[in-house]
Amino acid sequence: MGPHPAVAAIRLAVRRVLHDLITEHHRAPVAVPHALSHESPPLVLVACSGGADSMALASALAFESPKLGIRAGGITVDHGLQPGSEARAAEVVQRLRELGLDPVDSVAVTVGRTGGPEAAARDARYAALDTAAERHGAAAVLLGHTRDDQAETVLLGLARGSGIRSLSGMAAVSGAGGRYRRPFLELDRQTARKACMVQSLPVWDDPHNADPAYTRSRLRHEGLPALEKALGKGVVEALARTARLSRDDADALDSWASQAEATVRDAAGLLECAKLYALPPAVRRRVLRRAAIEAGAPAGSLFARHIEEIDRLITGWRGQGAINLPGKVVARRQGGRLVIRQG
Repeated sequence: MGPHPAVAAIRLAVRRVLHDLITEHHRAPVAVPHALSHESPPLVLVACSGGADSMALASALAFESPKLGIRAGGITVDHGLQPGSEARAAEVVQRLRELGLDPVDSVAVTVGRTGGPEAAARDARYAALDTAAERHGAAAVLLGHTRDDQAETVLLGLARGSGIRSLSGMAAVSGAGGRYRRPFLELDRQTARKACMVQSLPVWDDPHNADPAYTRSRLRHEGLPALEKALGKGVVEALARTARLSRDDADALDSWASQAEATVRDAAGLLECAKLYALPPAVRRRVLRRAAIEAGAPAGSLFARHIEEIDRLITGWRGQGAINLPGKVVARRQGGRLVIRQG
């Protein structure tokens, strides 16, 4: 008799990702860091909070990795936002070791305030995961985001009015060199929880996930149920499908913008307003965004309204003054050229 369907589903999802990593590992050039060289098997880490999604992911990684000759470890991040967080992180470390993962680390971080509590915690978490991956020479870090998380991300992007890239949600592969992998984006949250239950895996339910002070929590417990009540079942699946389609479109437009950028600069490398004006708006705004980021504007602080203001220097020129952007970057129109640089 085979494993429970939920267990089989999570294992298959992880197996597919591990096969991709093995293929990439064998295609890698010889002159790579020792941890990724062909003489040693690649190391894959799982980011685990102790919740159902990440515990299910850890269990699947522990089961599949030995069969494929992959080393598997784990990392848990202690955000220090709740009483007893250090002890809870120690419990997660113990559970990961009991699954047979090695190495296993717990990393404490200090969460700032930039961008709000959710964004600040996310930034601190990814910085810790990046550091851990580099320290251990990991080929990849697996994240337990599910289809439900993807649907929530799409709705949050829609609410911000941030454009098609925001609607594309989370990528299955992201980060520097494709470091982050999300095997569960096609699986729902209940499948992960069921897999933990049938395997008798203890899980921790973060109280922040039910705290209405957090936007994602309100969306999860109030917004999505209201949508499903009004529109019927299938909203989560439809939103996840929207993310996939939007990502394809956004990738195509990004590629077009990358090619177009070289054609709208003069010999000195300045952007020519007349040539920018001739581009389709979606392509032109991508060129402007790239230029602002290259000038020093932080990508995470550069919103659609900033790009729209720059765009008006091209499409609605009335002699207006310079546009101040995040990162002390200034955009202004001078002699038919768009100049974007540190102010």
